[in-house]
Amino acid sequence: MDVFGDIAFLAGGLVLLFFGGEGLVRGSTAIAERSGFSRLIVGLVIVGFGTSAPELLVSVQAALGGAPDIAVGNVVGSNIANILLIVGISAAMVPLINDDPAIRRDLLVMLAASALIVLIFQGGTIGRFTGAAMFAALLVYLAMSYHAEKRRLARSRNTESVVAVPEMKPLIAVAAVLAGIAMLVLGARLMVDGATSLALHLGISEAVIGLTIVAIGTSLPELATAIIAARKREVDVILGNVVGSNIFNILCILGVTAMIEPIAVAERFALIDGPLMLALSFASLAFLFAYQRIGRLAGAAMLVLYAVYIGAQNAV
Repeated sequence: MDVFGDIAFLAGGLVLLFFGGEGLVRGSTAIAERSGFSRLIVGLVIVGFGTSAPELLVSVQAALGGAPDIAVGNVVGSNIANILLIVGISAAMVPLINDDPAIRRDLLVMLAASALIVLIFQGGTIGRFTGAAMFAALLVYLAMSYHAEKRRLARSRNTESVVAVPEMKPLIAVAAVLAGIAMLVLGARLMVDGATSLALHLGISEAVIGLTIVAIGTSLPELATAIIAARKREVDVILGNVVGSNIFNILCILGVTAMIEPIAVAERFALIDGPLMLALSFASLAFLFAYQRIGRLAGAAMLVLYAVYIGAQNAV
């Protein structure tokens, strides 16, 4: 397979991941609603796991296929892209002003998760026990978020749905879930195969491919959501989308992947990319705690920093 074939595999995988994720989220949400599950559970768990499914399938396929650098690079690169690219574009469109205690609470969780994974990276491997502990931490976070949101809704007497519930017949919902899973599995396989082959043809490391092409590709749904939210000036949606995604990426994707197949961690993730992700998490927290806003100038600076980061990849 030549370079053009590699790119075709990547593009085809990305399309399948996008539509597979959409089908899984919409179908599973409809099934959960019809089964009588709480809308809070649907919002926190079903949609949370569903929107992380593309990254999860890519990392699992990469780990099982002997490409751990893509598995780790996908998560670390996605988190860096979420902060610098997605928040940067959103802030450049509309200043991100936020004083919601829930967002600040989740930022603290994101910072703690980032610090935890950087510490784990220093050991050179994410084993099954460590992966299980990370996933358990995610379940604790979800339980705490559920109870906090339940109390907030009780205080405000707000019974509105956390997520928009699609009108979907049961058979169509089941078909959407099955088709979504099939597309996610195939899309992840195409993306991993295309990424590893492209790295070989271009003579660059799988880590660079994972941190850039794969990470940006799997972050496109979050980017689309953020742009739409920015146009509507829904700042909470933008920040919640990014923070929630970063928490899921670390605790769920790396945790579940390591439970299935232990992951060898390259030195660059422990010394460069992981600490950068941690520093960006801390900077985001500091900005929103100190100023309660990320303005247009800061957004533009974040985009420049991301461009520098991408441009410097071959030098690392």
